Amino acid sequence: MSAVGQTTTDNDLQTRAYQAAASVCDPEIPVLTIGDLGVLRDVIVDDTGKVKVRITPTYSGCPAMNTIAIDVEVALATAGFEEAQVELVLSPAWSTDWMSNEGRHKLRAYGIAPPVESGSRGSLFGVDKIACPQCGSEDTAIISEFGSTACKALYRCNSCLEPFDYFKCL
Repeated sequence: MSAVGQTTTDNDLQTRAYQAAASVCDPEIPVLTIGDLGVLRDVIVDDTGKVKVRITPTYSGCPAMNTIAIDVEVALATAGFEEAQVELVLSPAWSTDWMSNEGRHKLRAYGIAPPVESGSRGSLFGVDKIACPQCGSEDTAIISEFGSTACKALYRCNSCLEPFDYFKCL
């Protein structure tokens, strides 16, 4: 019972568990949730109310995954799901195609250039035009293949001269 005279359906539990897990923020880019990133792959609530969450790292060595798993467990416990299991799923491999449009907008507003849509071969070799998140100019140059984290590259805008991170297309 969720309130006097009201019952909670399995669908309500599923939705509540999914929303709790999806709201967990990425510890490296706190404006993004794991739902925004597409790291959250699945949330299953069984007949006993036990929750199983599947998450996929942005790359196999991502150091944030342990923190994310703990944060998911805490978010679910806070939402009333005491027995939650978080499983790391490596296949299929995560892709920036899984990132939501809202997540891409959040990145840009935060000052990080989002990955180019539907990764082309050019994005793997740094030949795609990357727009500056500050001024929108595509007159940019790569400074370093690695930015503040391994999933980002460091760029500079030749128009406004601001450096910025680019979330690599994978």
